[in-house]
Amino acid sequence: MAQSSSATTHNKFVDHHFIDADQQLDTAKMGMWIFLVTEILFFGGLFAAYAIYRIWYPELFAEASTELDRIMGTVNTVVLILSSLTVALAIRAAKLDYQRQQIIYLAGTILLACVFMVIKYFEWTHKFHLGIFPGEFYAFEGIEHPKAPIFFSLYYVMTGMHGLHVVIGIGLMIWLIIGASKGKYHSQYYNPVEITGLYWHLVDIIWIFLFPLFYLIG
Repeated sequence: MAQSSSATTHNKFVDHHFIDADQQLDTAKMGMWIFLVTEILFFGGLFAAYAIYRIWYPELFAEASTELDRIMGTVNTVVLILSSLTVALAIRAAKLDYQRQQIIYLAGTILLACVFMVIKYFEWTHKFHLGIFPGEFYAFEGIEHPKAPIFFSLYYVMTGMHGLHVVIGIGLMIWLIIGASKGKYHSQYYNPVEITGLYWHLVDIIWIFLFPLFYLIG
């Protein structure tokens, strides 16, 4: 009877080409880590461009960073750190079969991510109002340096790409909530929750690098 029950569980929660749930989870995590490496390489190229231009124009970067709102940047940093906590708690809730708590923590992560994007929206629109646009559209007269558009182009590209990843993360969290509400994620199967959590932690880490590089160098 015990063997029959084990076989039923295996067939229900573990794909046929895996030995057990642990192997399936390890494989899923490996796939996500490979994907995250490509994300690191992508942002690594942007960080390399930032480093080169900052070496060339250190005075510009110090002056231009003063036009960024440090309070908003700090609040957004706290918000994302809290969102990493709620994701971790959602994973724990899934492992412990706490379905309601899992949904609450995932919803909390979505709320925090939306707060981040709303703050970023107000920050960007204020800069647009001042004429701080990327590239050739730059029209701000507060910085006389002729290469000022370079700093803000890097700012918009890097924070914009990060913001896109936040939006993708929101979509993933909504998908998880739909699945969690149907009881799909529990102690025997929580792979989607855990690998999505890995993605979200990377999104948070990227911002932790972006924040000081752009906001705190002045």
